[in-house]
Amino acid sequence: MKIVLATGNKGKLREFKKMCETEVVAFSDILGEIDIVEDADTFKGNALIKARTIYDKLEDKEAIVVSDDSGISVPILGGIPGIYSARYAGEGSTDKENLHKLVNSVKEAGVEKTPAYYTAAIAIVSKYGEYVVHGWMHGDVLSTTRGDQGFGYDPMFVPSGYDKTLGELDDELKKSISHRAKALELAKPIIKMLQR
Repeated sequence: MKIVLATGNKGKLREFKKMCETEVVAFSDILGEIDIVEDADTFKGNALIKARTIYDKLEDKEAIVVSDDSGISVPILGGIPGIYSARYAGEGSTDKENLHKLVNSVKEAGVEKTPAYYTAAIAIVSKYGEYVVHGWMHGDVLSTTRGDQGFGYDPMFVPSGYDKTLGELDDELKKSISHRAKALELAKPIIKMLQR
């Protein structure tokens, strides 16, 4: 059974390919570009929208479609950007624009560092049904950026128990502590079960 990843985000695709032990194909390699409207009000809802949309368009109903919706939430800012993390600076905004907008929002709140957390919801859709798992990573966001590893908000996020940002930590360590890695660990047994 083929695993099709329902994301166009190159950073997420790289991360999934590193974490999965089986072949992962991007949906765009099979279906071309598809614009998916993510209009749910939760990470779970948006992950399911993506996975269902791609599964419905695939001719291969033996495929397992895996999607993720993830983002960062900052309680002092009322939980933003949350589900809007990928478009915090506006539709079509770049990772850098989103990052700088959040850095500025933290500065405007008058703090140099404040608690925050990442959420990842992974949806799995196949002919056997739908499953969703979640993973979280807690830490602090800074009002400055450090490091150039990773993507998204990594240069401003310091995971709990560390003194470096995700932008400064190496990929192997990040892979073991990330919200996506935690969610994927829960998703792996489900994917294996569906592949039998």
